[in-house]
Amino acid sequence: MNRTFDEIHVGDTSTLKRTLQAEDVKIFAIMTGDVNPAVLDPSSAEGGGQRQVMAHGMWSGSLISTVLGTQLPGPGTILIDQSLHFSRPVVLGDSLTVTVTVKKKFEHNRHILLDCVCVNQDGLQTVNGTAEVLAPSQKIQRLQRIELPDIRIDDKIERLNRLKARVRDLAPIKVAVAYPCDSESLRGPVQAWEAGIIEPVLVGPEERIRALAEENQLDLSRIRVVHAMHGRDAAAVAVSLARSGDAEALMKGSLHTDELLAEVVSGSSGLRTQRRISHVFVMDVPTYPGPLLITDAAVNIAPGLEEKVDITQNAIDLAHALGIPEPKVAILSAVETVNPKIPSTLDAAALCKMADRGQIKGGVLDGPLAFDNAVSLLAATIKGIRSVVAGQAEILVVPNLESGNMLAKQLEYLAGALSAGIVLGAKVPIILTSRADTAESRVASCVIASLVAQHRRALAASFPEG
Repeated sequence: MNRTFDEIHVGDTSTLKRTLQAEDVKIFAIMTGDVNPAVLDPSSAEGGGQRQVMAHGMWSGSLISTVLGTQLPGPGTILIDQSLHFSRPVVLGDSLTVTVTVKKKFEHNRHILLDCVCVNQDGLQTVNGTAEVLAPSQKIQRLQRIELPDIRIDDKIERLNRLKARVRDLAPIKVAVAYPCDSESLRGPVQAWEAGIIEPVLVGPEERIRALAEENQLDLSRIRVVHAMHGRDAAAVAVSLARSGDAEALMKGSLHTDELLAEVVSGSSGLRTQRRISHVFVMDVPTYPGPLLITDAAVNIAPGLEEKVDITQNAIDLAHALGIPEPKVAILSAVETVNPKIPSTLDAAALCKMADRGQIKGGVLDGPLAFDNAVSLLAATIKGIRSVVAGQAEILVVPNLESGNMLAKQLEYLAGALSAGIVLGAKVPIILTSRADTAESRVASCVIASLVAQHRRALAASFPEG
């Protein structure tokens, strides 16, 4: 309910309390476009003498407007003039008390002058000033409060920076990049090199790569370029670098996946091991509490039970490299019960029993599980599923490539997931992303490959004869 001009008296007052959160700073920056480094960059704030990142000055001003528009005078108020003095910064965690007090009334135009003061939790004044408003002439009484929507800040760059921080203190790994001949496939490894994640060796037509770098303003002066005629030739050279130990990982550029993997699995010159190769998407989904590994969505089209054993073990080994000691593995199907008419449910049951017998090691398996039961505790509870995996899966083993690829792409394009892609089961990890993926996705994949390579180094040091 508002207060009309006639109902307001000099000395009337109203207050509002609000604590500054990090999300408030981000939302205000998004709304206004004000990306002042003193507000958004902690290192800049420290350099400027501030103890923390501080709020935009007009965040406090907007709280004053909130009191005027919702409390005193309330709905129907029109702001005419405002003068504010900012005496000290408001930093994250500060709790402001905003007080407006009626100072003067003007009968001839029904304007009201109010004193406005903001103080922090220590009683120190942060803002003071005045506001002149046109007070409402009619009563406005809302029977129902306007409900504002929930807002979720999806800061993909911040999530990428957190991922990159995991390898900040590690030595970069050498990566042979096969045919980086479009903007994103070249920008990705260069950005990963600038971040100290990898030491790339660019393999492909040298003149074309250097021209592309110049066009995109990328500095290749300290990056090795190995000439190769075309995509298949670049794949062969990159694989040979890995075989000789000159690279600890491979990275797909703008060539077709089949071209690269054909060289990887070549019997005489490839990188095969006794393990079947498989692909894992590592997804950072804003609405999920931890990383989600999806396999296989890019290499094995319709794997049988034997292939799924290696696919599952590869994903578990990757989870170990990512710091998940005993990952929860959900074997997905359309239903959560074994049904002889749905082969994927039979495979799921068999995989779980194989894990019980030690044929799959290092993880906790359950299945078949439908997708909702795998990632939602509520869905699992409603269906009466009792499992340490249901509702909190960290690895999703999909029935086939089509279902996995669609699931991963939906999470990326509809849920804002940060995606990384890697192929395992070869002698070195293979960074495998879609040609449509951004440079950021390629950088994230480089981080995953680095963690895998570092984990393998640690295992080799612990078991030198293994």
